[in-house]
Amino acid sequence: MIKAIVHADKKWGIGKNGDMMFSLPKDMKFFRETTTGHTVVMGGNTLRSFPNQKPLKNRVNIVLSRGQVRDDCMIVRSFDELKAEMKKRENEEIYVIGGGEIYRELLPYCEEILVTKVDAVGNADTFFPNLDENENFVCVYESEPIDDNGNTIRFTTYKNTKVQAL
Repeated sequence: MIKAIVHADKKWGIGKNGDMMFSLPKDMKFFRETTTGHTVVMGGNTLRSFPNQKPLKNRVNIVLSRGQVRDDCMIVRSFDELKAEMKKRENEEIYVIGGGEIYRELLPYCEEILVTKVDAVGNADTFFPNLDENENFVCVYESEPIDDNGNTIRFTTYKNTKVQAL
């Protein structure tokens, strides 16, 4: 099953200057607990935004990057190659974790989107598609408001009613 996991501000902003806009320890804990033991799919800029530019531990990291060469994660060079690698794992949980271009390209294939909504505006320069305005996505869960490092967040789950096959 392919899922996406993301946190977004009120305007569906997800990043600024190649980094996250908010420090959200509870959201990071949720991300870690949700994705550990599974495959994560990301772009090269997302990998470079991690501490020491290291892949995430205890996960298979598949990175779409046209320029990077590394042996600590799986590098693919095109969306076709990425989709082929994902298809090999279609009976496993795969999490799309960013960035913006990767989310936009793979959203139609995601059965579920886990969105941590931040009740703030982070002056983003990278955005996630607004699922509330997309007829193919339905919000099926929303948590109560939670304080996370001075920000109010809600964990939400969206289902894709028209999932495309890889």
